[in-house]
Amino acid sequence: MRTAFTLIELLVVIAIIAILSVVVILTLNPAELLRQSRDSNRISDLSVAKSGIALYLSSVTTPFIGTSTFCYIDASGLVLNNNVEGTSSCIAWFTTYAAGNMVSTTVANSRNVNGTGWIPINFNGIAAGGSPLSNEPTDPSNNDGIHFYTYIPSSTSLVFKLDAHMESQKYGQGGSNDVTTADGGTDPASYEAGTNLSL
Repeated sequence: MRTAFTLIELLVVIAIIAILSVVVILTLNPAELLRQSRDSNRISDLSVAKSGIALYLSSVTTPFIGTSTFCYIDASGLVLNNNVEGTSSCIAWFTTYAAGNMVSTTVANSRNVNGTGWIPINFNGIAAGGSPLSNEPTDPSNNDGIHFYTYIPSSTSLVFKLDAHMESQKYGQGGSNDVTTADGGTDPASYEAGTNLSL
């Protein structure tokens, strides 16, 4: 009567498990799934910010949404003042952006909703119910110097545009759920949201 496995049988089983593990990892591509998750957060964040700004504009008598031709940058994980990547992103994303007009806030203030955050709007100025945002959204990969949110307003016509770069194949340009070219904006390489996507 046989009571144990031979060494050869154990090695064969271990090899089969290893091969199946590699196949599963290559099929699922966990790195791409993480990129897709961060892109989903970006889409949601811009939607929430857009709704918050729209509520502010409809609730406040004399709203201030920022200075026209200024590019405001989310710098919660990386202070981008005088940063070439941030400046070039503003130039690339916003046609009305003038070089040198990039505005960033401190890391400590970047998520504030009192007008000192990276979006220069005092959401606490909404009388009915207060700020719709507990914090201003920040990009989930904000510390890499490539992925961060940007915002440009037109203070005269009270319109605005928010931008984020996608990093996954699924949500990026030409992907199966391409949000960058389907958003109606001017930049096919970034996801744009707001009330005037031609800014």
